[in-house]
Amino acid sequence: MLEAKRLKGIHIPSEQEENQRLLTRTREQLVKDRTAVKNKIRMKFHQRGLIDYDENHTMTHKLVKEILSRTTSRELIVVIQAYWQIWKSLDQEIRNIEQELKKQAQTDPNEATYRSAPGIGTISARILSNELGSMSQFNNERQLFSYTGLTPCEYSSGESIHRGHISKQGNSRLRAILVEAAWRAIKKAPALEEFFNRLYPRTGKTRAIIAVARKLIGRIRAAFNKKEFYQIGFSSKNAYATGIV
Repeated sequence: MLEAKRLKGIHIPSEQEENQRLLTRTREQLVKDRTAVKNKIRMKFHQRGLIDYDENHTMTHKLVKEILSRTTSRELIVVIQAYWQIWKSLDQEIRNIEQELKKQAQTDPNEATYRSAPGIGTISARILSNELGSMSQFNNERQLFSYTGLTPCEYSSGESIHRGHISKQGNSRLRAILVEAAWRAIKKAPALEEFFNRLYPRTGKTRAIIAVARKLIGRIRAAFNKKEFYQIGFSSKNAYATGIV
């Protein structure tokens, strides 16, 4: 980052901001823990031949119950029940945190602006608001894109400057949320769908959706700056600058 001249003055979050982030970041970790437990259950079933290796159904409580009904191994039942109980406990803790996030959203002045954007749901709005706030700490979009890890790498060849894949530096959780939101957004916002369809034939869908993610967060920042909600009908011809794909 020093070589790329990206080390500059940084925004120090307040204690309140850190406390708010604690909820969304803890939920993220619990969801990962739950996924790990579900994968362990799946592998136990694989090992006993109760699930084929090419079976790709989502591991649900109903599926676990159904598979357990097909085994007579007491040992396997005890092991699966142990993991299953952890899974159920994680479900409850995630629900508890999500209830707290709903309360947090009710007093957050940034909530309505984030929720007005296409592809932004209740959880993604909480994550974006807790991590970015009103984005007033960014002087321009380039700083924002760098922080979210959505800035393309640059390399020189003679007098030409080429841009490749994103640097993947910056906040990885924001990058993941924005890319996920971008996939939903192109189904709801015609201008973003048009932008995506124009790009992906020559860039591929991955780079095109990253460009949509940049455009999406750039427009949300513009909405904050103008103190208005996101305008879904905003013409792509007059789009806010989002960097070069």
